[in-house]
Amino acid sequence: MPGRVCCCCAALRPRYKRLVDNIFPEDPKDGLVKADMEKLTFYAVSAPEKLDRIGAYLAERLSRDVVRHRYGYVLIAMEALDQLLMACHSQSIKPFVESFLHMVAKLLESGEPKLQVLGTNSFVKFANIEEDTPSYHRRYDFFVSRFSAMCHSCDHDPETQTEIRIAGIRGIQGVVRKTVNDELRATIWEPQHMDKIVPSLLFNMQKIEDIDRIGPPSSPTGGEKEENPALLAENCFRELLGRATYGNMNNAVRPVFAHLDHHRLWDPNEFAVSCFKIIMYSIQAQYSHHVIQEILGHLDVRKRDSPRVRAGIIQVLLEAVAIAAKGSIGPTVLEVFNTLLKHLRISVDFELGDRRSSSGSATFSTNSKESDERIVQNAIIQTIGFFGSNLPDYQRSEIMMFIMGKVPVLGTTSQSLDTSHLGDLGTRRIQIMLLRSLLMVTSGYKATTITNALPPPFLDPLLSPSLMEDSELRQLVLEILHNLIDRHDNRAKLRGIRIIPDVSDLKIKRDKISRQDVSFMKKHGQQLYRHIYLGCKEEDNVQKNFELLFTSLALTTIELANEEVVIDLIRLAIALQDIAIINEDNLPMFNRCGVMALVAAYLNFLSQMIAVPAFCQHVSKVIETRSLEASYFLPETIFKDKCNLPKSLEKHEKNLFFLTNKIAESLGGSGYSVERLSVPYVPQVTALFPSGKKPYKCRHKSKDEDRLSRRKSIVDTVSIQVDILPGNNTDDKVDNTEEITFEALKKAIDNNGLEEQEKEKRRLVIEKFQKAPFEEIAAQCETKANLLHDRLAQILELTIRPPPSPSGTMTITAGHAHYQSVPVYEMKFPDLF
Repeated sequence: MPGRVCCCCAALRPRYKRLVDNIFPEDPKDGLVKADMEKLTFYAVSAPEKLDRIGAYLAERLSRDVVRHRYGYVLIAMEALDQLLMACHSQSIKPFVESFLHMVAKLLESGEPKLQVLGTNSFVKFANIEEDTPSYHRRYDFFVSRFSAMCHSCDHDPETQTEIRIAGIRGIQGVVRKTVNDELRATIWEPQHMDKIVPSLLFNMQKIEDIDRIGPPSSPTGGEKEENPALLAENCFRELLGRATYGNMNNAVRPVFAHLDHHRLWDPNEFAVSCFKIIMYSIQAQYSHHVIQEILGHLDVRKRDSPRVRAGIIQVLLEAVAIAAKGSIGPTVLEVFNTLLKHLRISVDFELGDRRSSSGSATFSTNSKESDERIVQNAIIQTIGFFGSNLPDYQRSEIMMFIMGKVPVLGTTSQSLDTSHLGDLGTRRIQIMLLRSLLMVTSGYKATTITNALPPPFLDPLLSPSLMEDSELRQLVLEILHNLIDRHDNRAKLRGIRIIPDVSDLKIKRDKISRQDVSFMKKHGQQLYRHIYLGCKEEDNVQKNFELLFTSLALTTIELANEEVVIDLIRLAIALQDIAIINEDNLPMFNRCGVMALVAAYLNFLSQMIAVPAFCQHVSKVIETRSLEASYFLPETIFKDKCNLPKSLEKHEKNLFFLTNKIAESLGGSGYSVERLSVPYVPQVTALFPSGKKPYKCRHKSKDEDRLSRRKSIVDTVSIQVDILPGNNTDDKVDNTEEITFEALKKAIDNNGLEEQEKEKRRLVIEKFQKAPFEEIAAQCETKANLLHDRLAQILELTIRPPPSPSGTMTITAGHAHYQSVPVYEMKFPDLF
């Protein structure tokens, strides 16, 4: 009998051996002898110092039985070990654990699947035991390697294969739990272990991914999780990532990239996306930026790969960013955008390079590469837009500035993307894609004031003339402006250019214009007007351009218009009508009729918004006349597919046009200050450029532009024309005109002091403002202001006195730009110097 010895020898054997021998029955089918097992357990608990010898002897017997294929006795030995392990928790259990692990290793090394499963089950039971004291010398390298190998089992029998793989996954899960709870848990996070554990889990997770592609996945029950290697591997993977900390996060994520690269799972990337969703939801939220950094780094490594591989990585980044944006993303915000913009430029470079090197025989392959690069570019744009739109407002404004700074704009010195080697076509592609990204970032952005939404460093390059050279660029710029100006979600109600019968049916939402918005329009309103004005003069305008221009005018009216802005917008509309009538730029007839339709649609909207009956009546009358005599001046007709265009506009009657004098009469009776309506609108070229900067180079240097560009600075030459309008006689004008050069003004102000004297004067002024009483400073400033006023009056040979009636006004013309007519006694001249 393998389990018994003779009576003479038994009396001479140590007691622990006799107790161990007694637990083995004569027939292994009878199983463990429970009565003798209870005696052995009591002995081990009473004499814990014997545990190591009991373990060593059990290991010896087990090894012998494994070699002799006595698997029944092997099962009994492992059952006895498990019971002893669960019953004993003393300090002396450490040597016994070593014997136990040695026996488990023996079982795992065997080629018998049942023994491997048996050893795994025993190890899992051991992993769930919390030891009183840590073990500083125990390592699990062998178990990591063996369990990882079992996860890749390729047994011919599918059931056996599944059984071994499940055992390997459960073993890895046990190793993770045991080492994480141990004091020396850092050992499991070493790269040599993670490079085995993570790919083994992903290998099994990948199998269920292949099955799920056939049909929709069903929610598994608890029993199915134990029987399904993929679900068990996913749970283990989540548990592993959930236990990762700051220092070992990268070691757990990098093997994922190696596995996806090795198995070419970036194209298609369904499994890659699901993996990183699991990662992002499993790790602690504060470590999300580590994963994003790793994805960006891998994108840099694979930047020379095929477009579809790069697109797959970028789509994974999009999913990770979408999850991370809901929480903390740390310092990686600008890094994400900078890296994506860099790869955007690389993709455009690849696309243009393939196009330049293409030949007639390779047309199909070249077109395929170009379309693949477009996939990459669209993925980058989508990622930028989605990430930016999920950021808080204070970060989103910074990202808007960051992206706008990367747009190649002619005439600016921003840190834009280097497109010098891409040529005009590449630069245009970069501009379009960056503006599309910016459009997505600005979507849903609600700033408290328009100044926050459109600060000068952002507004100036956005309205740059170099962005007006292409119809698509102009459309993107206008759509970005709509996102930023529309703070009450009115844009959808204004979609499509049309004559709106009753604006009240649209239920427009608006608030009273704030003081900050009024200040913004005083400073930057001319930039917006100029952009709309020049945008209407483009020959390549299509229907969408006119629709967006109409929406821009309407949103400006809703969000930013007070009485002064309303007058400016009417002047702008009349100037646009003059563009179509005079046609100095030789626009096609469709464009001229489109501009007329735009003016009609906008003035119809504006008249109902300000609700002045006489104004509404004039606009309605003109529209009614056009519908009968010249329907091509209305948007419902001109933007049809087939529209009969007139040969010229010179022969049309005045009743088809909106007349300034009629508008002035209608608004003047309602309290509007209509003096400026008589001054034709002329776009201010210098409004876009800070002092000391040269204007942008632009292809809009038409006749009016050339005329405006001559007046580069008021310092070069100033021409002041003063028109005194008596109270009841508006036809008689007294013209007093004198050309005053810069030198004359310079001598008049007596500003020829030496440099040292100027420094001394500045020092004295600063000292006076620091030490002198406020009343003395105020009196002296008033005296100097009066002196300056008298000197200017002498220069102009004009005696400034109150007008005979409140209607007396003065009109100043500098060069070819007209300024607002203001009462004489309210004129201020210091701005001339």
